[in-house]
Amino acid sequence: MRQIAVVGSDSELSGSVEKIAEGIGRDIAKEGCVLVCGGRGGVMEAACRGAKEAGGTTVGILPGLDKEDANSYIDIVITTGMGYARNSIVVSCADAVIAVSGRVGTLSEVALALNHGKPVVVVEGSGGISESVDQVVEGIHRAKPEEAVKAALDLI
Repeated sequence: MRQIAVVGSDSELSGSVEKIAEGIGRDIAKEGCVLVCGGRGGVMEAACRGAKEAGGTTVGILPGLDKEDANSYIDIVITTGMGYARNSIVVSCADAVIAVSGRVGTLSEVALALNHGKPVVVVEGSGGISESVDQVVEGIHRAKPEEAVKAALDLI
């Protein structure tokens, strides 16, 4: 079974970014893939909500040791106690990575994914680092929200 990581901001989202993340989560589930993420709020929670609405499976790899930190849409909670170093686990267990919005933590996940040879798709119109990282780093693919999962699967 293929696993797709969704990475992005863990802070409060605008309505449009929340809708984008939910749609991507839904598309991942509809394709029969497992959604892997950092397990917390923001983009991760919205994507997991979309995946669960479509009957999908979600895995959250948390930076801390408390399972209660996971958002309520996570099926499998993995605690690490590793802080941001857990980003390497998030991307290394995925077959592809989709970045929605995001800041420095997301940028680290994109860089780690590229170092691990994982395909990376950044989502147009989602703001944050996803709007510009493909202009400075080779190997990143840009896609519209409704085409992001298909693009990731095509790259696997």
